[in-house]
Amino acid sequence: MTPARNRVTPLGNVVAIPLRGAWTGNRGILHSDKEIVRFHATDLWITCALRFRGRWREQWQPHRYTHLYFHDEAVSFAAGHRPCAECRRVSYNCYRSAWAIGLGVDMPSATEINRQLHGERIVRGTHRRRTHEMPWGDLPDGTFALLGGSPVVVIGEELIEWSSDGYGAHRPRPAHGFADVVTPPSTVAVLRAGYPVQIDDSARC
Repeated sequence: MTPARNRVTPLGNVVAIPLRGAWTGNRGILHSDKEIVRFHATDLWITCALRFRGRWREQWQPHRYTHLYFHDEAVSFAAGHRPCAECRRVSYNCYRSAWAIGLGVDMPSATEINRQLHGERIVRGTHRRRTHEMPWGDLPDGTFALLGGSPVVVIGEELIEWSSDGYGAHRPRPAHGFADVVTPPSTVAVLRAGYPVQIDDSARC
């Protein structure tokens, strides 16, 4: 069966690849019939549990949000999503607390988080992805950066390549220099503050 175009890459692109997702989520109504026709429809980009209270809904329904799928939580964070406050309440509260600690601010509302992340993930008025520079040594585990134009995730002193097939080659983290970071700055601060991001086990093999 040909995979549907509903998988999300670390750069936030919605693509058709066989790689299955550990999480679902959405960023509004992106489809017409079964075709993706827009990059986003709202600043509410969330990552949801695959199962919640027995709920089930057929995909590609008119006037209903588009189900998206993420390989793991680190990919969803790199794409610019955050935990859902309903089906992932514990993770959402942990993310908010780490946000406040990591950024040195009061406990944020969902609206404040959404607004700030939206400004960090895409250039205003476009679909062009923002990246930012940080020293390689300052990146916490679960952060995605670009290496030679391809996404890699940081785990310890290694960088693990990500592709449409999943995680692959391991490379040493550079000891010096600056990384072109994909994960939004605020979420990097969340990770540094101790949020326990889920990374697929294959990244550690």
